[in-house]
Amino acid sequence: MTDQNDARDAAFDDPLWIRPNPSGLRPSLGEIGLQHFAPYLINNISLSWTTHLANALKAHDMTTTKMRALAILSISSPVTINELSLYALTEQSTMSRTLDSLEEQGLIVRRPRAEDLRVRDVDITPRGREAFGRVWPTMYDLLLKMFDGIDNDEYKAFTATLHKMILNIHRHGI
Repeated sequence: MTDQNDARDAAFDDPLWIRPNPSGLRPSLGEIGLQHFAPYLINNISLSWTTHLANALKAHDMTTTKMRALAILSISSPVTINELSLYALTEQSTMSRTLDSLEEQGLIVRRPRAEDLRVRDVDITPRGREAFGRVWPTMYDLLLKMFDGIDNDEYKAFTATLHKMILNIHRHGI
């Protein structure tokens, strides 16, 4: 199996695999292999992170969407519902329901913006900061486990690559 993986690794170094080819040739997914297909790997990581985090958040009586909202508000508050939905990678209808619940719990407040009453700003309350403060150690511990054996330079290179990918996604409308 190692020879097959080594051959696939060597083949992946060929620019044909990651750049457009003038002849229009494209490798098959089988030729690339799932273990070298970045979207598959990203989904694998994302699903694992989200699943483990959701399970850990249950002990704090919190959902992933509530945690995302509080996380964003803990570092950037106030924001509009639209901005919060965008940053939390959550549909606006889901975010609105989540904010209803967070407001009932006293973790956030929504206020009309003074200069435009149509816009509602969302702000975290001291109770909301405390609630996020209780889940942050769990999140951070999971992050440390996920990056176990990865040094600081590798982490910086990884996040720099992710930022380039995000720019490409926006640039190409993917």
